[in-house]
Amino acid sequence: MTSSRSWRSEEVARNDRALLRAAREVLAVDGAHASVASIAARAGVGVGSLYRRYRTKQELFQRLCLIALREYLDAATEGLAMDDPWEGLMHYAMASIRSGPGSLAPVAGTFELTDEMTELAGQGDRAVARLVERAHRAKVLRAGVTPVDLELLIEQLSKSPLQEQLQRQGRTGLDDAARNARERVIAIALSGLRAVPAGPVPGRPPGYELFAMRWAPPADGAQPPE
Repeated sequence: MTSSRSWRSEEVARNDRALLRAAREVLAVDGAHASVASIAARAGVGVGSLYRRYRTKQELFQRLCLIALREYLDAATEGLAMDDPWEGLMHYAMASIRSGPGSLAPVAGTFELTDEMTELAGQGDRAVARLVERAHRAKVLRAGVTPVDLELLIEQLSKSPLQEQLQRQGRTGLDDAARNARERVIAIALSGLRAVPAGPVPGRPPGYELFAMRWAPPADGAQPPE
């Protein structure tokens, strides 16, 4: 039988994962103005539970930053371990885009960086520079593209205003179409980094219903979720 202490630890871990996921989702929309109440509500926990885990909003942001930096470093390290320089570069780019670094950009400068964050950021920067240098040596990356170019492109592609708006409106029926459209845009943008022509665009061509439905009121007359 699971002890009460073990059950409590599992509950705390679940709540923490929910809080971190919710914080990134709220930050993606509200930026640095994201409220603790909004984050707690999205995570399905009380504000008191959030403050028992993180004493301040800044402490929560620090935790998110650490997790993101570790994810970026892991993705770059995995990319360097791949034999194909282009595949390694794209592995890093796609992993970084899907982890959502763009959602953390608005909170830059709102909290104190720790020594651990600085060290992780440095390791990540050096690994990405090696990925870019290796791709240039193999002549698969467009001449002149720098690590900073790549990082800025990843930051832009990490956000999806279309998906965010449809989610806010509660239009879950368009989730698959919006996700497909986003994947195509990402593929088109990243293919622009190639030194040689890219293949066909993946996925289905999106239809204009994605735009039209954003402007149409809900069919049942209900208000979109707050």
